[in-house]
Amino acid sequence: MKTRDRLRIAVQKSGRLSEPSQNLLAQCGLSFRQSRDKLFCFGENQPIDLLLVRDDDIPGLIDEGVCDLGFLGRNVLEEARLEQLAAKGASGLEEIRALGFGGCRLSIAVPQEEDYSDAAQLAGRRIATSYPQLLAKFLSGRGVAAGVVTLSGSVEIAPRLGTADLICDLVSSGATLVANQLKEAEVILRSEAVLACATTAFGDERDDILAMLMRRLDGVLAVRETRMLMLRTSRSAWPAVRDALPLGSLPTLTGIEGEAADIAVQAIVPRPVGWPELEAMSRAGARNLMVLPVERMLA
Repeated sequence: MKTRDRLRIAVQKSGRLSEPSQNLLAQCGLSFRQSRDKLFCFGENQPIDLLLVRDDDIPGLIDEGVCDLGFLGRNVLEEARLEQLAAKGASGLEEIRALGFGGCRLSIAVPQEEDYSDAAQLAGRRIATSYPQLLAKFLSGRGVAAGVVTLSGSVEIAPRLGTADLICDLVSSGATLVANQLKEAEVILRSEAVLACATTAFGDERDDILAMLMRRLDGVLAVRETRMLMLRTSRSAWPAVRDALPLGSLPTLTGIEGEAADIAVQAIVPRPVGWPELEAMSRAGARNLMVLPVERMLA
């Protein structure tokens, strides 16, 4: 086996996951220099490179060892894993982190006028989808025999064209369904952007590079919603201010030189802090309140 000393990550070239994925890597302190054809990004400050590709190609690139990791939708990853299981009886792909963006649902959609109660209504009907493996798994799990019509795109118009009775497609806002006189009936997979890799260790320097990347990535993801709350209050008012702090806060008290009656408070809050909470702390005796974002944190 050929050893490598650089980690290669596949990232969607264009689409809704492309920019957030690259922004996340930037938050991890990585910088890249893009090639002239805009298909390859060389890591300038860490031995990590990017390959910009189609989302659907990422599972195959990881499985073939062309790339070591990939940012892609869980829907794409799970469809590829099921294809591998069907073809080879095993899959060499796994999800190692959910990334918290690009959320959507893979759902069954039926005509707007139909009253849908359960999956039994799908029996004997034709369902168009770009995710035949995921749909087949859902139908099998519910004990339903239905026809699966595999399409590579424009799934939502299949009922109007007469090629299918229903569809199984990705849903975000639902506006596309409404435009095609359809409605969401049942969710079969909740998806978001994930980081995927092969199921086996690299056995070379890439293992250490991956460990470093995961430490940084976890540090960024852990504080995505975290805020730093800063305020000033009197020692006598502190008990009331403490009771008004947002739930889950971790406060640190510091004395103020030359002002024995006052203290400065810093508190890590695991979520955004709203105006009503700030106003409640102010009424309790807090002053000079500030809420700051936390960019990264290393335990």
